[in-house]
Amino acid sequence: MSSEPRKLKICHVITRMIVGGAQENTLLTCLGHLQKGHEVVLVTGPSPGREGRLLAHVDFPEFEIVEMPELVRELNPVRDLEAYGRLKRFFRERNFDVVHTHSSKAGVVGRFAARAAGIPVVVHTVHGQAFHPYEKGWKNSLYKLSERLAAKQCDKIYAVAQAMIDQCVAARIAPREKYMVVYSGMDTSRFANASREPELRRELGIPERARVIATVARLFPLKGYEYVIPAAAELIREFPDTHLLIIGDGPMYDELRRRIAGLGLTGHFHFAGLIAPDQVARHLAQADLLWHLSLREGLPRSVVQALATGIPAIGYRLDGTPEVILDGQTGFCIEPEKVEQVVEATRKIWRDDALRETMGRNGRELVRERFDWRRMADILEAEYLALAAAKQA
Repeated sequence: MSSEPRKLKICHVITRMIVGGAQENTLLTCLGHLQKGHEVVLVTGPSPGREGRLLAHVDFPEFEIVEMPELVRELNPVRDLEAYGRLKRFFRERNFDVVHTHSSKAGVVGRFAARAAGIPVVVHTVHGQAFHPYEKGWKNSLYKLSERLAAKQCDKIYAVAQAMIDQCVAARIAPREKYMVVYSGMDTSRFANASREPELRRELGIPERARVIATVARLFPLKGYEYVIPAAAELIREFPDTHLLIIGDGPMYDELRRRIAGLGLTGHFHFAGLIAPDQVARHLAQADLLWHLSLREGLPRSVVQALATGIPAIGYRLDGTPEVILDGQTGFCIEPEKVEQVVEATRKIWRDDALRETMGRNGRELVRERFDWRRMADILEAEYLALAAAKQA
């Protein structure tokens, strides 16, 4: 009798495949399971907008990707019902062993459709919450109700950070025993091997001896740029050799450029724009520090990437950020929305090169232990097999 693990038919479902953390997580999970010999299909909705299409930027083994135009991110009852019907038919026709949903909209519609189609194992990953303190009250109530109902349609819920589980349990989405932390994996070797490139700094317009703070986030509300600009303005007054490297694009681009120009700081800000995922490591290696001032996050992948590169990070003490920025060890975790604390934490790092280097070393060690993508894929594979075996028992 063969001791080889059973080969599964797995379908991942996500609302869109923009350049983003949840999308990279999902794609690497697909790769891990393809390499183990499982049949893997990825279902996604359309990916419009300035955030870019992740699938256009990655060199990946060919596998089946199905785009469903009905699967949209925005609340749309008509399209959502259409997506539910089409997903249910697709799941029934393909007879998958496992359906794994990602993101809030795909998670709700996909779990209902998978259960209705009779899929044996239905699981979901929480990459970030649809409900949060900065959302309208009625929307939060709707999101929580939807998540509670969807949680009843699946066998297990994974979360990319313990904070996500705590929030879900507090919101009474599902009992704690239904959850499990599976830290979001990534290809950390590319970041660990990146190095300073004087030519790239010149291309970006960064002076040779400048101290550089990087941000990696969509130019989008709640991503923290309303705090980046005033914090930078205060810091530059004290440390004129400070420069900001903005990695990302989005609908706030023109607004941010106007605000920066209004403060006379255009020469201190360098916009890299939307770059290919395999170029993020090169750009981060040109920086000395990462600011991650997002007000809404699951597990901040940009922080993991910065730590893997060997630079410390400063971020707000919310969601999964404290699980990556270990305060005083890999950077500083500070109170949300407090610009003065961002400046003070940066001041400590700018004045103490030994502290910055120690934090960088600590960060690299944390990433090696916790965030390798193969480890994530292996954990999920073991979960699928155990759940499938339990259903057959």
